[in-house]
Amino acid sequence: MSDVLTPSPAVQREAEPLALYVHWPFCASKCPYCDFNSHVRPAVDAARHGRALVAELEHEAARLAAWGGPRRLASVFFGGGTPSLMPPEAVAAVIGRARALFEAAPDLEVTLEANPTSVEAGRLREFRAAGVNRLSLGVQALDAASLGFLGRNHSAGEAVAALEHARATFPRLSFDLIYARPGQGEAAWRAELRRALALAADHLSLYQLTVEPGTRFATEHARGAFHLPEGDEAAALYAATAEEAARFGLAPYEVSNYAKPGAESRHNLAYWRYGDYLGIGAGAHQRLSRGGDILAARRHRAPETWLERVEREGHARVEEEALSPVDRGREAMLMGLRLSEGVDPRRIEARSGLPFEAVVDAGMLEALREEGYLAWLPDGRLAATTEGRLRLDALLPALLR
Repeated sequence: MSDVLTPSPAVQREAEPLALYVHWPFCASKCPYCDFNSHVRPAVDAARHGRALVAELEHEAARLAAWGGPRRLASVFFGGGTPSLMPPEAVAAVIGRARALFEAAPDLEVTLEANPTSVEAGRLREFRAAGVNRLSLGVQALDAASLGFLGRNHSAGEAVAALEHARATFPRLSFDLIYARPGQGEAAWRAELRRALALAADHLSLYQLTVEPGTRFATEHARGAFHLPEGDEAAALYAATAEEAARFGLAPYEVSNYAKPGAESRHNLAYWRYGDYLGIGAGAHQRLSRGGDILAARRHRAPETWLERVEREGHARVEEEALSPVDRGREAMLMGLRLSEGVDPRRIEARSGLPFEAVVDAGMLEALREEGYLAWLPDGRLAATTEGRLRLDALLPALLR
């Protein structure tokens, strides 16, 4: 596909707000459960890599401008990898250029993922000064044995200290925990979660541990080195998670994410609501509207190749295609039914260009509704029930055409 596409008359419609994802692919070590595009290197030219991120951002902004019409920037998210290993001045440079290149929302949400090691936690004030106003801490567990099993480099004490420091530094704070670990019972998980919730975060990402192909855990699990809670046991842990979060005023607005009212991640909502997002950095993906199309693209995964291509060509896109209406409808449903708010059929139709009945199997929808897995909400949205969200991976292939 050509680098700059001819504008379409349909582009005159009001443009989708834009979410910007910035990928920093480097980590101090590789966690055994992680299948993200993350890499351990003995040395990283962080300044050079930061300049390349700005260059790729400028290239993509020029391309969007050529398609016609200004774009409002609603959120920026630094993910990885471990973006808290970035130089704060590189973070500031990306934020500054993003604000200059787009129409930044007055309440622009800027999130950075961080690990709670003492070294990284010591830089939090610098990230705040760089323009980050929401921190996401990868705590994952609050006991030494679990942290060791998960391959984390921080202690439980460092995690608590980092959370307290972050709460005093950033207006918004989220942190991650992984549960359904080997041998973890419901009582132990409730106690750990209460301890975490007492630290006063307004947003939590609570993930059941899964074994992803290609990870070290996949090899160990295949040879029987550990076993994970399954079936009713895993479902009980999921139910306990929602109950404990509710005690502290956090509601499950997405399958694995809990927030106080107004504290939801605006950036991640852009994904789940099937909005437009631009991704820069090694391996980053994106979905961008152009007229009646949605263009899907990804960038080269290898950091060194990505860097060389950006310095040579201004970008490192390796694939870009206009998604078919069917694919757009499927993606919108796959993402939207993860949300407690569900999906608006009118939104699905607007993003796919198809009638809602062409996206879902009407007979299967009615059957799943009768079985209590899906429900029509009073405002006309279709949502998965609690039982349905537990089974989304199995339900969606049957529901979607």
